[in-house]
Amino acid sequence: MTWEELEQLPVEIAAQIELWDGRVVWVRRGPAEHQEFTNLLWSELRRCARHEMGRGPELCWRVHTETNVFFGRSGKSDFVTPDFLVARCLAEPYQDFRADDVLLAGAVLSPSNTRNDMDEKKSRYAQAGIPWYWEVTLAPEKSAIETVRAFALETTHGRLPEGVHPLYPANYLLAGKWSPRDSERISIGFPFSIDIPWSALAF
Repeated sequence: MTWEELEQLPVEIAAQIELWDGRVVWVRRGPAEHQEFTNLLWSELRRCARHEMGRGPELCWRVHTETNVFFGRSGKSDFVTPDFLVARCLAEPYQDFRADDVLLAGAVLSPSNTRNDMDEKKSRYAQAGIPWYWEVTLAPEKSAIETVRAFALETTHGRLPEGVHPLYPANYLLAGKWSPRDSERISIGFPFSIDIPWSALAF
């Protein structure tokens, strides 16, 4: 399917579709907790971004939820829709985000998400060169975040046995992991200073 064909579909159907090199991928809609924690993370990341932007006019980031990120420098038939993202400010309003514009893409995992689906999507972010990927796991038996993991992009691989080559030229390495059980807050210095107390992420 092309982007032009996707635009002809009813909005309620098109909103559930991503195009991976023109292949239709259905996006599962999570429970209310999924939307709630996505919005809470958006709010806190936006607060942190605004705080950092106050340090100088040359600093400018935008934080969004469920916004399409298009791969390649042109065309729109290859895109994903992260649950939340941090991007550089664009020169003009109402412009599409390309992968080059995105600094952080994130997913809030619901019980309906399969490990294979998420690994495939994470791989696409890595191949597109997005520097950071966050994965948020919800607790299975209560309305709460269980774990937040931050992955940094690795573009050069480590030493491998002779004749062995990585399947993908870029991949993510775990660079941060937080849980309400073992930390008071989420704290990391990239892509800007982020400091989020767990109390701000309560359902």
